[in-house]
Amino acid sequence: MTSDPSRIALFPGTFDPITNGHLDVVRRAKGLFDELVIAIGTNPAKVDLFSPEERRAMIQQIADAEDLPVTVETYTGLTVDFARKRGAKVILRGLRSASDLAFEFQLALTNRAVADIETVFILSGESHGFTSSSLIKQIAAGGNIDRLSRLLPAQVIDAMKDRMDRIRQIAHTNDAHTQGT
Repeated sequence: MTSDPSRIALFPGTFDPITNGHLDVVRRAKGLFDELVIAIGTNPAKVDLFSPEERRAMIQQIADAEDLPVTVETYTGLTVDFARKRGAKVILRGLRSASDLAFEFQLALTNRAVADIETVFILSGESHGFTSSSLIKQIAAGGNIDRLSRLLPAQVIDAMKDRMDRIRQIAHTNDAHTQGT
């Protein structure tokens, strides 16, 4: 049996990486819809830390561990097109602060005008109002990833440590080759 399209919500984002703020929005929304799809998109203006498939697997692992009733999928193209393909009539968006509202308001009105898709906003918890994946990546680049433990799930911390270690190893290898020539 398929869900009523008006009760299927798409929570789109790059989730690179997923944060405790994102998960807070999912927890708050889980009872509002028959089906909640975490939709991992791409943004060509951003440099990825994890591939879409790595993000999908990581988010699915976290959702399973927390018994969150969600589906996790990747997509390319416009979010409204993916929402239509999935049969969703609602896009879920988290709001961290008033500064998010202007952009999100414009996006919601556009989605309604071009695709007849409504947007539901959920305010993030106070402790997550300042968190963004871009800021997380900047802090992680500084090296002390453990300081992000209040902002990220443990699985993400571990994956980021592994990724940063690999990046350092590659940089060290490249430096050794450069100095040897």
